[in-house]
Amino acid sequence: MEMGTEFSRTTLGTFLFLSSLVSLSLSHSTHELSSHLISRRLLKQTFNSEIQQYLIPHNILRAQQRLPPLKWSKKLAKYASWWAHKRQGDCALIHSTSNYGENLFWGSGKDWKPGDAVMAWAEEKSYYNHESNRCTDNQDCLHYTQIIWKNSFKIGCAKVVCRSGDTLITCNYDPHGNVIGQKPF
Repeated sequence: MEMGTEFSRTTLGTFLFLSSLVSLSLSHSTHELSSHLISRRLLKQTFNSEIQQYLIPHNILRAQQRLPPLKWSKKLAKYASWWAHKRQGDCALIHSTSNYGENLFWGSGKDWKPGDAVMAWAEEKSYYNHESNRCTDNQDCLHYTQIIWKNSFKIGCAKVVCRSGDTLITCNYDPHGNVIGQKPF
């Protein structure tokens, strides 16, 4: 039943999309208006897709600990973008001085995706000991603990390609995590 509904929705969506393409070819003025609307829709879908590339892996990790999902914050995304652009010249992993939680990722080259950064941070899970609330000696786990911090509810992220051609990705969290003496969950 659900599969048929999903198929019907997909079929309907395809039909509507194809119908809009046919109507685009019918008139030049309609074409200009429709092209503008389609461009805006595609841009919005691309932006929403990029947001999901950050949110989904974060929230999968949080669900594993039975924590509520993070919500996207335009304010935090704007801040993350501002800070990433400040670092665009040197691509240095230098934290901002905000009161937000912050994870930074650097990758050689320009082809890094949001999920790559989240995966790198998630790999630190094996270095975190919940019982002692410590990282394994000489290992970092604070990016992971920020992701799963129970009192962090909002996230905003940004990606830039630096002048060197390398990638810098930053995510900010509100409220910040990694409070000394507290466990993440």
